[in-house]
Amino acid sequence: MNSFSSKVAIITGGGSGIGKEVAIRLVRAGASVVIGGRDQAKLKQAAAEIDPAGIKVRTYAGDIALPATGAALVNVAIDAFGGVDILINNAGVFRPKEFLELSESDYDWFLDTILKGKFFMAQAAARAMKQRGGGAIVQTGSLWALQAIGATPSSAYSAANAGVHALTRNLAIELAPANIRINTVAPGVVETPIYNTFMTDNQVKQTLPSFNAFHPLGRNGRPADIAEAILFLASPSASWITGAVLPVDGGVMAGRQRCDGRSPGVTCHAERRGQSFCKSL
Repeated sequence: MNSFSSKVAIITGGGSGIGKEVAIRLVRAGASVVIGGRDQAKLKQAAAEIDPAGIKVRTYAGDIALPATGAALVNVAIDAFGGVDILINNAGVFRPKEFLELSESDYDWFLDTILKGKFFMAQAAARAMKQRGGGAIVQTGSLWALQAIGATPSSAYSAANAGVHALTRNLAIELAPANIRINTVAPGVVETPIYNTFMTDNQVKQTLPSFNAFHPLGRNGRPADIAEAILFLASPSASWITGAVLPVDGGVMAGRQRCDGRSPGVTCHAERRGQSFCKSL
């Protein structure tokens, strides 16, 4: 693992799932972290698990769709640890919903949280990074912004993440003179608590396994799979990489597997099963 000794990182969506896994690994590698999210109690619990001594972790609860939240996270990092070197721009929301059923409030929820939130969080962090002579931003985008998945109708979610991918390329050019790199990972189906925001525990247990076969490598992702890619992009090992959108998807973007009704675990079976489930929500 790369050393992040003396580095200071902000992690949005840091109370669970991918963000929490990244925070654990960064602290283990020597970094100090500020984790953000909406739920203060959840953040406090996560902080105690990430660093029981309470030395390397600070928390801030707020709505990332508000630019003031990004500014506050930066202020916490500066006050507690002296600055900002790394931003893991991870906060997001997900819920499959068909295009013809999406309301304006649904649309705003996706765009404000996913795109607006990342935009202004990156802006606040980049301003602080310039004072340190540079830094690294790693964002969480989505496979759904690279291709449409019929099993999970997600037009607004996908459009928001496509904006995140475009933002990555634009900021790579604008921030390069300040020695600030920015890259994005685009995960496939990753088993995180986000599914419990719109499904019961029993529904999650029944549904997620049906997506294993969607991935050519034969299984859904785990937070650790995405965290390892994020840590690489945030590290000096990726010092000549900026503006990249990296699929971390078990092989989905490589192409399609055979769907002839004879091969076990083929993509189309997972999509059909997921489609029927999502329509029942």
